[in-house]
Amino acid sequence: MSGSATFPARRRAYDGTAGDPVEIALPVEAPVAIEINGMAYAVMMATPIDLEDFVTGFLLGEGLAEASEIGAIALHAVEDALWGTGHVARVTLPAHRLEPVMRRARGRVGDSACGICGIESVEAALRPLPGLERRTGATPEAIARALHALRERQPLGRETRASHAAGFAGEDGTLLLVREDVGRHNALDKLLGALAREGRDPSVGFVVMTSRCSYELVEKAARAGVPLLVAISAPTDLAVCRAHAAGLSIAAVARDDTMLWMPAPE
Repeated sequence: MSGSATFPARRRAYDGTAGDPVEIALPVEAPVAIEINGMAYAVMMATPIDLEDFVTGFLLGEGLAEASEIGAIALHAVEDALWGTGHVARVTLPAHRLEPVMRRARGRVGDSACGICGIESVEAALRPLPGLERRTGATPEAIARALHALRERQPLGRETRASHAAGFAGEDGTLLLVREDVGRHNALDKLLGALAREGRDPSVGFVVMTSRCSYELVEKAARAGVPLLVAISAPTDLAVCRAHAAGLSIAAVARDDTMLWMPAPE
């Protein structure tokens, strides 16, 4: 599986002057079907790298299982003359987890794993978040260190200039894990899945992302137990309200020199 593909193009100036032909690298976006115990659950559009991490993080974010309950994930490529290569991810969950899976099972195609597609009511979409037991101990210097390190850990982003990255740093700002995807929600799912598969504690550190701070990202981080979410763009009002309700701190519009600090209420 590859995260990028090349296509021919030609540079052209706005005055109409044509340049030399070039080959450009673009991030791969492919359908990923998730099957649980043989039942189709979701079809998401994602970059087909680190798919085991993606499926794990997606299932955790959906609240369908604990990390220890997710068995081996079998990946299969599917070729189609129309849309090319897709992927099927098959996973088995314990029998006691099947009722919510069957209740929420649906076939869906989304542009990213936003966690909202297929929800049938406002109450279900905004269901209460678990309260975080731990507040962040990260300093501004640690956040700056993680932001700087994230720029150097995005091979797909450097190649295509069209992907998002999610990184997990220790409280001292040391960047420990990074995952990339064409979708910001997918990148975070991959990161949280990788943390779960490696047995790392998400509460002892923070997440830094190359995207705006949407409420879906806040919810995924809070449900995973992450106490601080750092994003390079601004949050929505709902993102801040949901973060504060869960005890999650936000550092938004994070740049080299400043950030907007929105701590969780004590």
